[in-house]
Parts: sequence; structure tokens; C-alpha cells
Amino acid sequence: MVTVRFFAGAAQAAGVDSAQVTAAANQTLREIAQAASSNDLSPILEVSSFLVDGALADGDAPLGESAANGQLDVLPPFAGG
Repeated sequence: MVTVRFFAGAAQAAGVDSAQVTAAANQTLREIAQAASSNDLSPILEVSSFLVDGALADGDAPLGESAANGQLDVLPPFAGG
């Protein structure tokens, strides 16, 4: 199980702050994030940053075996300085 955490506008779009999903190592981070919500998140996921167990990762990258029970954070662009 992967814990997907959504922040700010991503949480609003998803309708949840976090969710646990079953994910395969070959699924992309965007696919896993989308699986955590029944809402269409494609617009926000295209511009979001992703952290896997605290490390920056590309949304098109597969989860990988080592993170199959980890944490995926979805961070939309933030305004401010």
C-alpha cells in the first residue's frame, strides 16, 4: 500500500487530504495519484511536483520496488515567495 498525500489545491481537486492505494512497481506516480481519487486530477497532476518518501521524483517515473509501501506526496504549484 502506498499512502498518497495531497496538498493545497491538489487536496481540493482530489476531495481528500490522503488515501491509501495498492500500487504496482511499474505504475507511474501520476497513475498512482489518480488512483487515490475518483475525481479527474489530470490537470493538476500535469503541473504538480511529486515526492516519494521525501525525495523529489518525476511524475512519469515508475514507483519502483523500494517504494511499494511508501509515501507519495503531490504538491501543486504554490504562489508566493
